[in-house]
Amino acid sequence: MSDVQQEIFDIVSKQAKIDINTVKSESTLKDLGVASLDAIEVIFDIEEHFNINLPNEDVDFESGTVGHLVAAVERQIALKPANG
Repeated sequence: MSDVQQEIFDIVSKQAKIDINTVKSESTLKDLGVASLDAIEVIFDIEEHFNINLPNEDVDFESGTVGHLVAAVERQIALKPANG
C-alpha cells in the first residue's frame, strides 16, 4: 500500500467514523456511508493534506471508488513542480 493510499484511507475512515480496515480500494464513499456533504469534506481534507486541487472530473461521489481517488491524488502530486 502506498503512503498516499494509506493517508487517504485514514482521512476517509476518520470522516466516515469507521475502522480503517473497512476502507477498501474498491469501496465507494457511498458504500462506506459517507453522505454527500461529508464526501465534500473528505475531498477538502485530501486536497488540504496533499496541497493539491482535484479536478471535478476526478471526483465521483456516486460510483467513484477510493482507489480512483488515490489514483487522482497521485496524478495531481505527479503534476506538481518538484520544488513546489
